[in-house]
Formats: sequence, C-alpha cells, structure tokens
Amino acid sequence: QNDEILRFVEFWKQRTGRLPEELIFDSKLTTYKNLNVLNQQGIAFITLRRRSLKMLREVHQEPASAWRRIELHGVSRIHKTPRIIDRKVTLKDYEGPLRQMIITDLGHEEPIFLLTNQLTSSPVKLIDRYAQRMIIENNIQDGIDFFHMDALSSAVAMKVNLDLQLTLMASSLYRLLSLRIGNGYQKAKSRHIFRDFVDATATLQITPNEFIVRFQKRAHNPLLVTSNFNNIDIPIPWLGGKKLRFVFG
Repeated sequence: QNDEILRFVEFWKQRTGRLPEELIFDSKLTTYKNLNVLNQQGIAFITLRRRSLKMLREVHQEPASAWRRIELHGVSRIHKTPRIIDRKVTLKDYEGPLRQMIITDLGHEEPIFLLTNQLTSSPVKLIDRYAQRMIIENNIQDGIDFFHMDALSSAVAMKVNLDLQLTLMASSLYRLLSLRIGNGYQKAKSRHIFRDFVDATATLQITPNEFIVRFQKRAHNPLLVTSNFNNIDIPIPWLGGKKLRFVFG
C-alpha cells in the first residue's frame, strides 16, 4: 500500500501521456522516500503526516505566539478560522525542505499535520485545497452508506460495471434534485433527500395522453412546488410520447 501513489502516477501517465500536476492523498498511500520521488518528478503534493505522541506533545508545548489565525473560504463557518504553525522541516529519506502546517480549530480533536512541497503557496489556498479532498471522501461515503456502492448486487463480473454505472447515475440524480430544491438540501446526504422527497405515497393515473402522479399531502411538498416540479410536462419517448405530470396534494 505504501507504493500505491507511485502506481497511480504510472497509471495516470499511461492513460494521459503526462504526469499529474498535483496529488492530494492520505499518508497511508506513501512514504517519505516516495514523496521525494514525486518531488523529483515535479509533481506538487499535499498529504497528511502521521502523528506520533512525541509530535503531539511538542505541539502542545508551543507558545501562543507561534500560532497565527487564518480565514478559510471553502469550509463551513464553524471551522472558518483555524490556527496554524507554518514551518519548513526536513525528514528522513526526503531530499531538501518540506513545508509542514500544523492546524487546529478545524473540527478535529487533535492537530492536523499537512505536508507539502508547495513552498510558496498561501496557507489558505493549501488548506482549502485539501478540504476539497474531504468533500469528495464524504460523497464516496454517502454512496457507500445509501447506495451500497461497496456491495453491488451483481455476482457476475460482467454486470458489475452496469451496477456501478446505475449507482453513479442515481447518486448524480439525487445531487441534481438537491440543487434544484435548494433551501439547504444542497449539502444533505442522499438518505435525507430520500426520506423527505422520494419515499412518498402517490397514485398513478394513466390517460390516453399522459401519466399523472398524485402525491399525498406532505410537509415538504411546498418545496417541490416552489422548485416548479408541479409544472413539469415531459413527453416520454419510450412510452409513445405520453407526458409525465406531478400533482401535489
């Protein structure tokens, strides 16, 4: 697993014909020696440094004057102003200096140690960039939690790709639904969206020209009406061009 990041670099080069410009990854995927290889290849990286008890003791002994507070742009307001210590360090098996940022007040019990070879970028830019990785991880976790992406139904290998594709499509449709509804649902998990809007009772009326879906009264129906779902008038090609219409009680 320690060489996984180098295998990814090789895979990326084979697929694109060039090295990746920047990598953001977990510390479990590499070693300091491999970080040195990435640096020699000219690949910018940001990763977490494994915390030891000695490192934590040293951090807790730092004077208040060693810390400075910054303001982030891409995280929630609760953790928008963490404190950091920004220094250059040298590590075994890595040639030259590395930049280490120790970060507190970011929603974790213990300080975070970020390592990067980007020596001149602003701390705000680097921490915001790393936070984007956490957003991606949360989306993957949502896919596993609600869509069971880690337990696809197909036992036959040929069908797994179809299972995964359908799962990704469903996840994307939930994201689009949340964006259209707004009102804070943009950041809601799929299970929350399902409970409030999808898991509903309705009657289906089929007429010569349309399918009419009538939903029972629910507390969240006004949000769907505000989002203009009651004015949807979509012809469905594979059903003879009949239109789909939603009616909310």
